[in-house]
Amino acid sequence: MPRRRSVPSYRLHKQSGQAIVTLTDGRANRHDVLLGKYDSQDSRAEYLRVLAEWEAAGRQLRKPSANASASDVLLNELMARYMRFVQGYYVKDGQPTSEQEAIRRALRPLKRLYGHTTAQNFGPLALKAVRREFVKHRIVRQIKVIDPQTGEKREDEKLLAVGLTRKNINKQIGRIRRMFAWAVEEEFVQVAVHAALLRVKGLREGKGLAREKARVRPVAPAIVEATLPHLPVVVRAMVEVQRLCGGRPQDIVEMRPIDIDMTGPVWEYRPRRYKTEHHNEDNLPERERVVFLGPRARKIIESFLPVNLESHVFSPIKSEQARNRERREKRKTPAWPSHLRRLEEKRSHNRARPPREQYDVAAYRRAIRRACEKAGIPVWHPNQLRHLRGTEIRKGYGLEASQAVLGHAELSVTQVYAEADLETARKIMGEAG
Repeated sequence: MPRRRSVPSYRLHKQSGQAIVTLTDGRANRHDVLLGKYDSQDSRAEYLRVLAEWEAAGRQLRKPSANASASDVLLNELMARYMRFVQGYYVKDGQPTSEQEAIRRALRPLKRLYGHTTAQNFGPLALKAVRREFVKHRIVRQIKVIDPQTGEKREDEKLLAVGLTRKNINKQIGRIRRMFAWAVEEEFVQVAVHAALLRVKGLREGKGLAREKARVRPVAPAIVEATLPHLPVVVRAMVEVQRLCGGRPQDIVEMRPIDIDMTGPVWEYRPRRYKTEHHNEDNLPERERVVFLGPRARKIIESFLPVNLESHVFSPIKSEQARNRERREKRKTPAWPSHLRRLEEKRSHNRARPPREQYDVAAYRRAIRRACEKAGIPVWHPNQLRHLRGTEIRKGYGLEASQAVLGHAELSVTQVYAEADLETARKIMGEAG
């Protein structure tokens, strides 16, 4: 059995008082790297950076690049300037978009491993080292647990997964490359730096260590029906409307009367904000996002229309009002014990945080998850309703009809959302095959 090579250790260099690590390769070559003041946070970070790059190079020694210069801008400075650009560029309706946070997350391992190095000296092996950090990243969630010995509550970390998914990692690496493209445009680095980073190929399915994300499938109609009784009144209406129109979750939570053309028998809803808005900077009519609302969807929405046309149709305030009515009716019943009635009144009185004016996609998703857990059924998420509707339209009216309803510019995208009708194919081949 071959002997496993150990990881080079972090040691004290007695002559200089610095930390040191000794790298080797398969040919007994050695290379000492001084890391800075021993047992300091910076030297520990440098140790991790050196090891990550050595691993990315296949545990081979790499000669220092001759392109480094003392006058080059440090990556920490470059990232700070780029984030100032990002905060002014990725803005919609005066609010920062989710891309800002995505870029910030992409730059974190870059800052940790290479923040103090020069941007001009950042190359493909360094980019692979950063990518390796995404593969090893621990995804955790803070949860409250009860100590079995003391009975006290404390916060703990629950490990959800190890490593980002392959497609997510490729997106994050693309965001880092985009920063270097901006740096070339602003003349902070030479074009050769960005050109070299483009040579790093994206992770391919089954060719790397990154985990794969399961493909989103349509939720079964029976599962949706079993979930509805356990949802709050407003969220139930949101699910039913999305089930009928095939919109995105964001379309449902952002719906306002002012954005709906109610003149025809089929209402036309034009979301103020939508996923592919940045692809239609010229406001071309043929690329406009339109969600069509038929008679059944209209009937549901009409009962929730607010007086203020700029208010959101589906509001948590309405959901809280309906919940309070149910609680009051429940407390009036003779079967409701007096001590539980007093406890419920105290809880209602202590709810200091008022409900928000609108749902966001995360709150919409959490409400569905809680309902699924109450019903004891598999948890699904709202985007699966869009896949379900696309599949039903494809089965009944064809692929192009599904493309029109879902609002896709490319037919290939619709094929991802709308599952093929395998039962029809099986039946045909059973008769003619």
